[in-house]
Amino acid sequence: MRGKGYTEITQHYPRPGWVEHDPNEIWSAVQSSAKAALDAAGASQADVAAVGITNQRETLVLWDRKTLEPVAPAIVWQDRRTADECERLRDAGNEERVRQVTGLVLDPYFTATKYAWALQNVDRARDAAAGTVDSWLVARLSEGKAHVTDASNASRTLLFDIGRGTWSEEMAELFGVSLANLPEVVDSCGAIAGNVTGIAGDQQAALFGQACTIIGMAKNTYGTGSFVLLNTGADRVMSKTGMLTTVAWRRDGKLTYALEGAIFVTGAALQWLRDGLGIIQSAAEAGPLAESVPNTGGVYLVPAFVGLGAPYWDPYARGTIVGLTRGTGRAHIVRAAVEAMAFQTRDVVEAMERDSGQKLRELRVDGGAAVMDVMCQLQADVLGIPVRRPKLSETTALGAAYLAGLGAGLWQDSDLTGLWKLDREFTPKMSRDEADSLQEGWRRAVERSRGQPGRDNQ
Repeated sequence: MRGKGYTEITQHYPRPGWVEHDPNEIWSAVQSSAKAALDAAGASQADVAAVGITNQRETLVLWDRKTLEPVAPAIVWQDRRTADECERLRDAGNEERVRQVTGLVLDPYFTATKYAWALQNVDRARDAAAGTVDSWLVARLSEGKAHVTDASNASRTLLFDIGRGTWSEEMAELFGVSLANLPEVVDSCGAIAGNVTGIAGDQQAALFGQACTIIGMAKNTYGTGSFVLLNTGADRVMSKTGMLTTVAWRRDGKLTYALEGAIFVTGAALQWLRDGLGIIQSAAEAGPLAESVPNTGGVYLVPAFVGLGAPYWDPYARGTIVGLTRGTGRAHIVRAAVEAMAFQTRDVVEAMERDSGQKLRELRVDGGAAVMDVMCQLQADVLGIPVRRPKLSETTALGAAYLAGLGAGLWQDSDLTGLWKLDREFTPKMSRDEADSLQEGWRRAVERSRGQPGRDNQ
């Protein structure tokens, strides 16, 4: 890697359960980050041969096709404002058909109900271009000439038929939206728009960047939330355990699938400890503080701040801390937040193993929290398999770069072999009895956090 740039964007919380971004701030952040990366590499715009885009996936952006100005704030994937509508659709018996067509579950996490809400509540939404963040960025980069998305992002909307590989009129009718203003679905690499030759949703890009291109390989990205993806190849495995069946990527018109477990809050819990409670001054303190105590002293932190994702899919669950005593200190609470990352991951991995009929041999990890040795070791302990961390942790960006390079013809698949380099392997040290006991305590805490429709915790 020659250079990199990084710019944070602001999270807006206008009401409880609502999460929004400013699309123009996203675009500005991309521009400033790209400039910083080029400057760090001693390169100029003329040196760029290919551009790869990877993005938060389910977030809805609406913009004026002529002016390229947003018509409303972006509704972020974490937003829960449509929880009651999802409950209504579920009660009407639509869940199974939705899963058959889209591979997903009825949850406000996905784009369709956000779009339906916007069509009812946002002026000019009916005439606006609609898409996920990749579509918005391509529109800006192409000065409005291209309105496209790749298959991996399209598969996260609840409006895409993952078997046929096209937008679904049936799902559009169910959710009360039009397909007319949605983007064209294209391959994840190839001639997409100008210099843009690679697009993939962030988690699919990380799967590609972790070189999990062989059936049965899996990765977990620990970011704001965590996302476990298992490559299932051309086999569209339909989950019976609350996992998602998703498109990993589309190349030369051929779809590769994955099972995904979406965990809504992991690293965001550390941000809450920093910004909400002031327990830590920076996220970098979390690892050393967690290591300063041998255990949590029986404390479990369930970070269900926006509900629970896989395998529970409970939008009414709320954050819960159990096991507090007078002896509990801030180190115990920080360690409980770190341990929650590992416990949630085990819940997802075990569900995936039941769906796929195969046991994971290893888990490749990346993302900000993966730099914490204490978390990686605990993950290996509770899973009972090796956890492997690569030297280059920015695997999401790396996957987008790999796809862009392939799409531009700068290299071939064979050139990618061997690029993945191991930083450290963490092997299990904890007995299975102890690991199982800890996991059982976690699941009891999860049950304490579960909610019910209509309760005040909405």
